[in-house]
Amino acid sequence: MHVAEVEEPHPGPGEIRIAVRASGLATGEVSLRAGTLRDAMPAAFPWRTGAEAAGVVDELGDGVTGTDVGDEVFGLTPMAVRGANADHAVLAAWAPRPAAWSWEEAGGAAGGAETATRVFDRLAVGAGHTVLVQGAAGAMGTIAVQMAAARGARVIGTASARNHDFLRSLGAEPTVYGPGLVERIRALAPAGVDAVFDCAGGALPDLVAAAGDPARVVTIAPDPAAGAHGVHMSHTAPAGGGDGPLGGADPQASHGLRIAVDLAAAGRLRVPVAAAFPLAEAAAAHELSETRHAPGKIVLVN
Repeated sequence: MHVAEVEEPHPGPGEIRIAVRASGLATGEVSLRAGTLRDAMPAAFPWRTGAEAAGVVDELGDGVTGTDVGDEVFGLTPMAVRGANADHAVLAAWAPRPAAWSWEEAGGAAGGAETATRVFDRLAVGAGHTVLVQGAAGAMGTIAVQMAAARGARVIGTASARNHDFLRSLGAEPTVYGPGLVERIRALAPAGVDAVFDCAGGALPDLVAAAGDPARVVTIAPDPAAGAHGVHMSHTAPAGGGDGPLGGADPQASHGLRIAVDLAAAGRLRVPVAAAFPLAEAAAAHELSETRHAPGKIVLVN
């Protein structure tokens, strides 16, 4: 990885450009760079990283209303463009930065808010449900735990023992992952779980057994074997880009950004930041992500 000068981006119709203050590190891109996704997600390099950012609006595309130059926002880049880990980024979906969030928190929020909303909408998670979040202490899991709890669900989260107090602070009942997971889940939820959100991968047979029905399990881990287990692998596709090698894409749940704003205003959603690195130290940020020991989101700051 390296920092380079590229052509300055400008927004198209319905888009905005921001002067980036902070942007999220995407764990999927860490795996992409490392080569572990070469079969599931072929990529053409060089690859501009980052799909979420927060900053100050400095350009408006044609047709944009309700947002002005100088507004503080957070949001998502066009999928086919990315490039949020930069001085300037174009956003295709955005919402006002909550007053309760620092730039670092806002920079790492949009992807998790959209993904959690997309998955929980598909699983129809609501009040009174019991939800299992696999990989609950990671960048995605921490947001998923809080957004499931905000829907009125009871949340069980898997993580290493050292992160159990952290999960409790987010509103989850923790348990460890690994062998014996099905038995531990049944002990915590004898009546079963209503939905499973797999943020980590590597345990689909156990997750299906815990749910009792593969239709109750959604994964975001790019595992080509998901279909063999009857599990839906949720992802979105670039506009006009088709489904690609991961199969059927889901509609982007950009309304999740507004839901996140409301929850943040009510004090019900925070973005745990594991570490913040200057943009020039993106490689070090990727190295930390590869350890899989960072509780929360890793962000890059400008």
